[in-house]
Amino acid sequence: MTRFAVGLLVGLAVVLVFLAALAVAQPQEPSYPTARRASVADDYFGTTVADPYRWMEDLNSEEVAQWVKAENEVTSRYLESLPERDWFKRRITELWNYARVTAPRFAGGRWFYRRNTGLERQSPIYFRTMLDGADQLVLDPNTLSPDGSVALSEFEPSPDGRHFVYGMSEGGSDWSTLYVRELPGGRQLPDTIRRVKLSTT
Repeated sequence: MTRFAVGLLVGLAVVLVFLAALAVAQPQEPSYPTARRASVADDYFGTTVADPYRWMEDLNSEEVAQWVKAENEVTSRYLESLPERDWFKRRITELWNYARVTAPRFAGGRWFYRRNTGLERQSPIYFRTMLDGADQLVLDPNTLSPDGSVALSEFEPSPDGRHFVYGMSEGGSDWSTLYVRELPGGRQLPDTIRRVKLSTT
């Protein structure tokens, strides 16, 4: 056997070993839950159009909630089995862990801005009476819900700086509920505006 042939066989063996190791490291293909097919159809001018998954349009349905939960469990198991996941998580955390501050906005004799120490889920809002003055906390959106499912969607101080309106959205929704608080002190007022979407306050 020639030296070239020996080298070719060795190289081929290395490639096969690598591919075998890669196949072992890869997670199993996910097995998705079966969605129920209902016998639902509409007749549009003589043309029958089947709509077997219309039951999924009822977002308040317990059946839909259970199906979504099962789908999420499949996805989570697959993602958690990826061998590179921990490395990416550590690296992204390192890159994201730095202090940042937004540009200040002036209203009613106060400078308003958001500041994040690094890994806070949402950036709390502060104000200063002078640019080189002390920070005073206005609102920490991280306290709006224990699991972080409620987000601060918008924030606007009044022109005189005595009140501020802020929006809260739940579960990543585009719809917000607006509330009003006093400054200083943060006393909550009864004013509420519900089902606000894409507002500039």
